[in-house]
Amino acid sequence: MANAQATIDVRLFANLAAHMPPDASHYSIAHGMTVAALLQRLKVPAAEAKLIFINGVKGHLHSRLQGGERVGIFPPVGGG
Repeated sequence: MANAQATIDVRLFANLAAHMPPDASHYSIAHGMTVAALLQRLKVPAAEAKLIFINGVKGHLHSRLQGGERVGIFPPVGGG
């Protein structure tokens, strides 16, 4: 059922928030979609996704989403 639809709760932080979809708390994805594919769909450059958390655990661009996850994506952090 690779084409089955599922939903996730997606949150984009800091300057990535401009890409947040209106239905972020119930965002529809294809079952098994990677985080990289999610970023592409949201028009977020992969290089801008420095930290990825899936259900509070560090994820990666190749992590697959099954549906029901909470996904948080953060840009690189600068400071001084």
